[in-house]
Amino acid sequence: MGSKEITQLNLPNTSYTPEQQQPHISELPWTINNWYLKINWLNMILVVFIPIIGFYLAISKHVPLQMNILYFSLAYYVIAGITITAGYHRLWSHRSYVAKWPLRLLFALFGAANVEGSIKWWAHSHRIHHRYTDTPRDPYDARKGLWYSHMGWMLLKPNPKYRARADISDLNDDWIVRFQHRHYIPLMIFMSYILPTLICGKFFNGDYLGGFVYAGIIRVFAIQQATFCINSMAHYLGDQPFDDKRTPRDNWLTALVTFGEGYHNFHHEFPTDYRNAIKWYQYDPTKVFIYMTSCLGLANGLKKFSQNAIKQALVQQREKKLLKFKNNVHWGPTLDELPIWDKNDFMNEVNSNNNRKLVIISGIIHDVTNYTKEHPGGEKLLNSAVGKDGTRAFQGGVYRHSNSAHNVLADMRIAILKEKKDSAINFVKRRGEKFDKQKLE
Repeated sequence: MGSKEITQLNLPNTSYTPEQQQPHISELPWTINNWYLKINWLNMILVVFIPIIGFYLAISKHVPLQMNILYFSLAYYVIAGITITAGYHRLWSHRSYVAKWPLRLLFALFGAANVEGSIKWWAHSHRIHHRYTDTPRDPYDARKGLWYSHMGWMLLKPNPKYRARADISDLNDDWIVRFQHRHYIPLMIFMSYILPTLICGKFFNGDYLGGFVYAGIIRVFAIQQATFCINSMAHYLGDQPFDDKRTPRDNWLTALVTFGEGYHNFHHEFPTDYRNAIKWYQYDPTKVFIYMTSCLGLANGLKKFSQNAIKQALVQQREKKLLKFKNNVHWGPTLDELPIWDKNDFMNEVNSNNNRKLVIISGIIHDVTNYTKEHPGGEKLLNSAVGKDGTRAFQGGVYRHSNSAHNVLADMRIAILKEKKDSAINFVKRRGEKFDKQKLE
């Protein structure tokens, strides 16, 4: 089948044009009269109906599972699955390394065994996903919900007004990509269903039907669902150690079912890195596979972002989280909220009938009246500093107080001593406090 038919199979419906002045079916509410128009029926058959038939045959015991069929199905699952992560994704979508033609041909043939579209279509869609992550042009926009990003984007007709493009000139220059795209339908049918059926029938007691159901239908369903988890679960579960402006997340559980593609926050920040997992204990068999092929001379040019760039991203995100946490903490009255007293104001207040116990520390006047009995050093020691500048004693002359002591003291601020205003400003700057300096002038 030619490229025209493949394009019609895999790309969104573009029958609607702005000149028609009619809303696309995706923009209309669901009704009993139009629901079937919203469905991409070809994908519905391939992704839903065929697997239902396969599971029915398996569960109803019409096709019993032999152990050798199970082992072969698992092996075929791994062989075909790694072609998606190492081939479709990291090689062709992100050009994270260079592969020799035998390896690329292997990826193209067994990649067709997953019923996920041609390399050209898959990589083009994925590049659009990275270019427009979390926008209406993202093919599997995670903001539309878990179900949509997992399967809904395939089963529903997309709105063509959000259709986007990405540069795939490098894919068009690869003869293997062109060959697979041009002959994708027969390759997909043969590699997905016919080949495993023939192998199981030939080598496993003539169990052709078992090979078709387990190594064919159910295996395809399993690898599709694992791949879909990269679009859905990897945008919902886990941490965001490198950036949180978008939805991708790192999650070891997702990595387990996707051949190591679960460290998605790292991947979206460093997409051309051939690794998804950068720590030795993180599960990423695709990374290991690519490295092994390079040792065999089948691949080269493995790309890695510098460790310094990775550390920069980690530091920036940690600082961002820390600042957010810090902004939710009350640090006491800010300097611009406090009145400014001179020494006479201070002494008049100390000698007044208000019976307030005031202490100057770092140019800030504090009312410690209600804290004297709570003072760990004793009430007598604190009373000895009342009406005086206790900065030296507080900062080590008597006892070098902890950060917690500074924090407790901050809630007792009532004014700034005019003659020590610069000391007060420098003190709060060291604590990282924010204030409007102009209001103090």
